[in-house]
Amino acid sequence: MSTTTQTQSQTTLQGPEVGMALDGRPTHYNDFRDQLNRDGYAVIKGAIPRERAEGYADKFLSYIEDFGLGFNRNDPSTVKRDMLPVINEKGMILNYGVTHEQWVWDIRGEPGVVDTFAKVYEDDDLIVSFDVVNVGFANRADLPENKPWPHQDQDPSKPGFRCLQGLVNLNPCGPNDGGLIVCKGGHISSERFHAEMANEPRIPAWTPEWYGFTDAGMKWLSDHGLQWEKVCAEPGDLIVWDSRTPHYNVPPTSKQDRLAVYTCYMPARVVSQEDLVRKKGAFEKRLGTTHWPNARHVAPNNDAMRDGKLCPKNRTGPVQDPVLDERTFKLTGIPYIKASA
Repeated sequence: MSTTTQTQSQTTLQGPEVGMALDGRPTHYNDFRDQLNRDGYAVIKGAIPRERAEGYADKFLSYIEDFGLGFNRNDPSTVKRDMLPVINEKGMILNYGVTHEQWVWDIRGEPGVVDTFAKVYEDDDLIVSFDVVNVGFANRADLPENKPWPHQDQDPSKPGFRCLQGLVNLNPCGPNDGGLIVCKGGHISSERFHAEMANEPRIPAWTPEWYGFTDAGMKWLSDHGLQWEKVCAEPGDLIVWDSRTPHYNVPPTSKQDRLAVYTCYMPARVVSQEDLVRKKGAFEKRLGTTHWPNARHVAPNNDAMRDGKLCPKNRTGPVQDPVLDERTFKLTGIPYIKASA
């Protein structure tokens, strides 16, 4: 069987609804899209100019310091649970309205970031997720272990390319630094995997748009020649990956902290008016969403819980409320709501 024929048998070919097919067949864009199609992920170098990226990293760390809990970026001894805002074992800050801080929105509106997704979707009219931020401190000892959690962020019953995920990297991220691990080329075999493993008991998930790989699933990937790779990047680089590509993140084993902001966009034309109205409500209440920009899942509030109680430094919204320019405001989805909706 030829490579082309084999690929076609494994992957549902996607129509023009969302842009690129991302089916693994050879492409000749002569840019990051060739790697994305082949490997299921790509690194876009310098999507944000390095100096500006370093400025965002400074704002990120200032944001954490300004909680007033004792954290000091220059004092490793302050990297302690009680000196930091609530951060889960994966490094994510989920609460406090962080998803709508001005510096987070500035990153989402960066032309080099938005234009990358526009190329993949072949559409300039995009909306963005109100996703979270990630900080992986190199020497944080009092955090529950970040165990591998290989997964896909896509419902197996809905095959084909549907969503492109991304993150903006703000600190140097080498082989031993915390960051993204991907199963190279796993998107191509996704449909075949789920057909052959249909009877494998699923790991419980709060949404069907998440599939966790069991030990048997990991063995299937390995038996079919698929390997896991650590994605390396520099400040200002954008990492994108097909939601079907198996992935997870790892904590740093070096002395370098990880700083990242998740970014995900999709064409406004494939989102229902109902979803856009829900997304508008999330924006107006400064609530977060998952990586899916259609806002099918919206956080109920911004409350951060610490040891079963409300964090003393809890916030119901961002410290700096976002002021958006015309293009960035379109990313909220609000301008695409019809008058009758």
